Amino acid sequence: MPAQTQTTPDHAMVLAAGLGTRMRPITDTMPKPLVPVAGRALIDHILDPLAEAGVTTAVVNVHYRADQMEDHLRDRRNPKVIISDERDQLLDSGGGVRKALPHLGANPFYVLNADSFWVDGPRSNLRRLAEAFDPAVMDIVMLVAATASSTGYDGAGDFLMGADGRLSRRRERTVAPFVYAGVFIVSPTLFADAPEGPFSLNRLFDRAIERERLFGLRLDGLWLHVGTPEGITLAERALVQSAR
Repeated sequence: MPAQTQTTPDHAMVLAAGLGTRMRPITDTMPKPLVPVAGRALIDHILDPLAEAGVTTAVVNVHYRADQMEDHLRDRRNPKVIISDERDQLLDSGGGVRKALPHLGANPFYVLNADSFWVDGPRSNLRRLAEAFDPAVMDIVMLVAATASSTGYDGAGDFLMGADGRLSRRRERTVAPFVYAGVFIVSPTLFADAPEGPFSLNRLFDRAIERERLFGLRLDGLWLHVGTPEGITLAERALVQSAR
């Protein structure tokens, strides 16, 4: 994969505004990012590694039970949290990032889902991702995990990856070896002509694939997808096993 050494992004967008319907009945009373896993809220499993990787500012979008999210994040200083309020309209993943752009700066930044996290191998995966990002040849570089060995994930995978790291979509009725692990780095310039209102980040992923500028980096460690109540149990069990 083409690569260049560069400074780790110091801004991040955390997508935390979803309704969490698959996590019911737990999310009947709390937003999904506050669901506890191994004694810590999901959102903290995301924000803590960002701080360790040098991120100083994280924008977190909120919609469902937004007051609870604001209360939980109010005192956090590392990273500093800026709330992007979507109470009036849920903007989907792409629209949420677009709305937050004024807070994300002019340099490449991380985008992360709030319903999955990982246990690093010998090195920080966030720093590895930053080192892999080369804007000369990439629009996006995303962390991907092995489909067959991902905890809490039972889908057919998302991507195939070439020897140079370029990603392509899974064909219909096939199983792909890699699943999107919920974090990528992107330049804000990719949103220059993005529409206002709700839209999915898949639109940008597909555009990058067409330009042969979507790249992947295989996660080193353990990826944990926490999409359902059963996923909490699986994640906690995997965390215990990984600590042995």
